[in-house]
Amino acid sequence: MAEEKVKSVSVNVLNQLGEKISTTRLHGDVFNIEPNNQCMFDAVQVYLSNRRQVTSKTKKRDEVSGGGKKPWAQKGTGRARAGSSRSPLWRGGGKVFGPTGDQNHTISMNKEAHRIALRSALTVKAAAKQIIVLDKIEVEAIKTKSVAEILKAIAVKGKTLLVLHEENEVLQTSARSIKKLIVVVENNVSVYDLLNAQTVVFVKDAVKKIEEALA
Repeated sequence: MAEEKVKSVSVNVLNQLGEKISTTRLHGDVFNIEPNNQCMFDAVQVYLSNRRQVTSKTKKRDEVSGGGKKPWAQKGTGRARAGSSRSPLWRGGGKVFGPTGDQNHTISMNKEAHRIALRSALTVKAAAKQIIVLDKIEVEAIKTKSVAEILKAIAVKGKTLLVLHEENEVLQTSARSIKKLIVVVENNVSVYDLLNAQTVVFVKDAVKKIEEALA
C-alpha cells in the first residue's frame, strides 16, 4: 500500500466553474509507469491504418470503355499488331497491377501491448500536467455555448480530449461543433487521441473505470 502512495499522482478535481473542490490520486500503475515508446508507436500505426479508407482504384483492361474494334488490319500496314485500344500499352488503356479497390489495410495489435501503450500515453500526459479531472459535466439542453463556457472555465489549451464515463447524447451533440474538441467514452479512448491532445479532460467516474480496466 505504501508503494502505491509513492507511485500515485495527485491532481485537483474541479467543478464546471473551474473551482477546485477536492483532490484525487491517479493510480500509479496506470498514470506513472515507465513509458514504452515502441508500444505507443505501434498503437498509433494500428489506429491510423485501421481508419484508412480504401478509395484508390484504377481500371483494368476489361473495365476501360471502347476498344471493341480492332484499330487496324493485322497485316499490311507496317505497324505493330494491335487488337484493342484498351491495351495497357496504349494511352488511355487499362492499368496493370494498379489498386483494385479491394485493398485491406487493417492490422492488429497484441492486447497486452495495447494496454501498455494506453498506460504509457496516460503517463506522458500526467507527467506533462496535461490532465484535468472534473467532478462531473452536465448540460441541460443541446447548446454548444454551454460546453464552450465549461471549457473556458477550466482553462483547457489547444486540442482537447474529453473522456466521459458513459454516453451522454445531449453533451456529445452540444460539443460536436466545437473545433479542436473530441468527446469519447472511457472504453473508446485511443492512444492516438491521447497523444494528439494538448489537454485531456476526464470526468472523475471515467478515471475510476480506466483504472479498473488497466491497473
